[in-house]
Amino acid sequence: MPIPIWVLNIFLFCALPLSLAQPEAPPGCSAGDRAALLGFKAKILRDTTEILSSWRGENCCGGDWEGVQCNVATGRVTHLVLQGSERDPSRYMKGVLSLSLGSLEFLEVLAISGMKHITGQIPETLPNLIHLTQLILEDNSLHGNVPSNLGNLRNLNILSLSGNILGGEIPSNLGDLRNLEILGLSRNVFTGSIPVNFKNLVSLQALELSFNLISGVIPEIWGNFQNLTFIDLSDNQFTGVLPNSMFKLTKLQDLALDHNGLSGKIPNQIGDLKTLTHLSLSSNRFSGQIPESISGLQNLWYLNLSRNLITGPLPVLMNQRRPFPSLLSIDLSYNNLSLGKVPDWIINKELSDVHLAGCKITGTLPRFLKAGSLTSIDLSDNVISGGIRGFFVNLSSLQRLKLSGNQLKFDLLDIRLPESLSSLQIQSNYLTGSLSSIINNRTSSFLEVFDVSSNRITGTIPDFAEGLNLKVFRIGGNSITGHIPESISNMIGLEMFDISRNQIGGNIPGGLGVLSELRWLDLSINSLTGSIPISLFGIKNLRHANFRANRLCGEIPQKRPYNIFPASTYAHNQCLCGKPLPPCRGKTGQ
Repeated sequence: MPIPIWVLNIFLFCALPLSLAQPEAPPGCSAGDRAALLGFKAKILRDTTEILSSWRGENCCGGDWEGVQCNVATGRVTHLVLQGSERDPSRYMKGVLSLSLGSLEFLEVLAISGMKHITGQIPETLPNLIHLTQLILEDNSLHGNVPSNLGNLRNLNILSLSGNILGGEIPSNLGDLRNLEILGLSRNVFTGSIPVNFKNLVSLQALELSFNLISGVIPEIWGNFQNLTFIDLSDNQFTGVLPNSMFKLTKLQDLALDHNGLSGKIPNQIGDLKTLTHLSLSSNRFSGQIPESISGLQNLWYLNLSRNLITGPLPVLMNQRRPFPSLLSIDLSYNNLSLGKVPDWIINKELSDVHLAGCKITGTLPRFLKAGSLTSIDLSDNVISGGIRGFFVNLSSLQRLKLSGNQLKFDLLDIRLPESLSSLQIQSNYLTGSLSSIINNRTSSFLEVFDVSSNRITGTIPDFAEGLNLKVFRIGGNSITGHIPESISNMIGLEMFDISRNQIGGNIPGGLGVLSELRWLDLSINSLTGSIPISLFGIKNLRHANFRANRLCGEIPQKRPYNIFPASTYAHNQCLCGKPLPPCRGKTGQ
């Protein structure tokens, strides 16, 4: 749950005085500032953004130097903003950050982000920039430790170093930044614990430390944070119980503590967070029952308590007339719950996401009374039986459906997929019928994931019409016969193709080689004949392949990755040869 980029953009925009946003022609720029900027440019070895190509001439404050803004009265550089593009990875800067940046003594905003090829360390001269209010160096490849004296930048409102390779412990003197409103250190490799000195960050509004290696207990430092609205400590190694002071954050809206080792009960004081809209505690070791107070949170729209040790029964309050008045998304999957059935308050509520996997739900598939709003349903790994006929009625907005690992018995003819569906996963049930009931000329172009593996499906693989956008096609572990159709070449966006453990024969079509996006190919345990076509060299990024237990013969394509896959990839065929198997007859030196 990263700090929304629009938040940073608003801060960047609001930081620009009107006189800077629409500057008059300045008298010129400081020779020292110009030299400092050119020092930065000299350390950039390649610039495909072409931003730095505009840095020509004597006047760096004339408006022609892209990313540079100045005070019109003094001619001193106040803003250096260089942002790459996640959508276009071909636009980047390559090099390191020059120590000369620390000579821009009147700099207020320094933002160099999205440049994945900028490496090296954070310049130790940056703490010289005493006027700095925003330091944003996110989504680069900076490494090493954070300079310990960054805490000297007492005017900082924003410090974002997220998305780098920075490590070591978080400097405790960052707690001296009493004016700091946004602190982003996520997606790095920080270790140690949260500095207790952070209790001094009394102006903080957003704290993001996710995706690091931070450990220890979450300290009792939250009592002074009266403006904090956003906390993300997810994907770390925190242990212990939730600190009591965290429930005194009267303005907190987003709390993400998922993927840690937190334990104990979820305190009933969670209901004191009256402004909470987003709560994610998944993938921890929380135990006990869900506290009654949680369903009284008037603004909560997202609740994820999945993958814990939570037990039932669900709180009595959840069965009252209007629990969770604003709730849109709920995930209680993979706890120690034995629901028996989907609770009535969920059936009757207008929700967008219902995820109740592994909750020991029995009986038949539920009928959601306000189904038109549902976009994602996950009822996998339960004990649901019966058919599916009528289930899709009114599910006009459904995008993702996962019913895998149940005891459903129906013919694929009974499925009427909504046009909006992008992912269908019904593997490991007792489905029968033919794939052509779903994969045909009428299949929606929105469908990207199709997984009906480990069922009782028969028939053949249907032809793939042009215009399909499937990325995952998994039909392994059925009783499908026939051959792989030549029209597989139409599936140009396919990333996973798994037809293993069937009775499919014929040759491997050369058209597979045009599927340049394919990462996973599993043709094992079938009756395929002929050779492995060399056209498969066209699959440039293949990471996994399995041709085991077929009737293939001939030389394995002698080029990476095929000749470096383990021998088990090709075992139990008729007469395959060549690396990684023994050489073909008459060939040596392989």
